[in-house]
Amino acid sequence: MSKLEQLNKDIADLPQGAQQLVIDLVDFLKNHYSIVLPSSIQPIDLTNNLFVGMWSDRLETQDSVAWVRQQHWHR
Repeated sequence: MSKLEQLNKDIADLPQGAQQLVIDLVDFLKNHYSIVLPSSIQPIDLTNNLFVGMWSDRLETQDSVAWVRQQHWHR
């Protein structure tokens, strides 16, 4: 018997009031741990934005890894 099947059996063996507590707890946990983005949020198309590539001609950032290391932004 799988853990899920055993859990279902254990819940079914509980009195009705205790079963409702389990249902309420699961609902609470689902709401607490779920992150739902509103459907109105759309990805941003950065293809034609002016700031994309604005440092492409700067010599000090041609090697971005070296630049970050030089700035001491690593551990």
